[in-house]
Amino acid sequence: MPLLRPRRRIEGISAILLPFQSNGDVDWTGFAAHVRRTAQAGLAPAVNMDTGFGNLIDEATRRRALELTRAEIGNGPFVAGAFVLDQPGAAFDADAYARQMAMIQEFGGTPVIFQSYGLTQQSDDDIVAAYETLATHADKFIGFELGTMFAPFGKIYSLDVYRGLMGVKQCVGAKHSSLRRDLEWQRLTLRDATRPDFRVYTGNDLAIDMVMYGSDYLLGLSTFAPDVFAKRDVAWLNGDPAFYELNDLLQYLGFLAFRPPVPAYKHSAAMFLKLRGWIGCDDTHPKSAKRPDSDREILADIVKRLPS
Repeated sequence: MPLLRPRRRIEGISAILLPFQSNGDVDWTGFAAHVRRTAQAGLAPAVNMDTGFGNLIDEATRRRALELTRAEIGNGPFVAGAFVLDQPGAAFDADAYARQMAMIQEFGGTPVIFQSYGLTQQSDDDIVAAYETLATHADKFIGFELGTMFAPFGKIYSLDVYRGLMGVKQCVGAKHSSLRRDLEWQRLTLRDATRPDFRVYTGNDLAIDMVMYGSDYLLGLSTFAPDVFAKRDVAWLNGDPAFYELNDLLQYLGFLAFRPPVPAYKHSAAMFLKLRGWIGCDDTHPKSAKRPDSDREILADIVKRLPS
């Protein structure tokens, strides 16, 4: 297990919830406002990720999200999911990935390579070769390991594949979403020994204190409260014990929101943002899992506990 790393500047990237209206249309006004407040808090927005229903939305919706993100944050940094829809047994489609990466880079974003069946169902060597091929289409990109509790096409790679991924210079980091501390600690140890500038972005919404050990983050949980995450991160940098109280509150929220079925966390996020007055409707994508109405009372209590 890596040692604690106090007073470290944490790089925070926050996945943006794509909100919906009651008629099923995307709430673009709510989306734009959330992108803006996330950037203003000091976190880099991540759009068209799992939190943005990246595997359920169409090309036009992805492009609109990119357009609005760039318009809202000016020259600020953002990342976006490069998603390729395929089926079990499909071949790796490098051309489809290249098109998605090009669209993201057209708006100045950094691609995050979503997994697909064609990518993950290859041998270890072929998976690394696939990332080497994608590297020819970008100056930089972020990898992504996604556990199957989030999506059936996901895969947590072997350490050999992870080492190969770090060997691709255009890959500046990778999001790890196994929801397991031990696997992420292994990656941090390997990173420190192999490529210290490589970013391990925790996607562990059940252990957001992984930042204490050297992870940065690309989280769905932070979409609930980017302002509070930013305060927590500053407290860690300053050696302020307020870090622990803020982290405990956010983790309590994470345990509630990311319980099975895990994909329903997006409905929890919509409920929470509506309770905060940040969006007007807590409906989500029609194909997304839902939470019971009784969650609203618990979420409302957490909203009351948030620091002003």
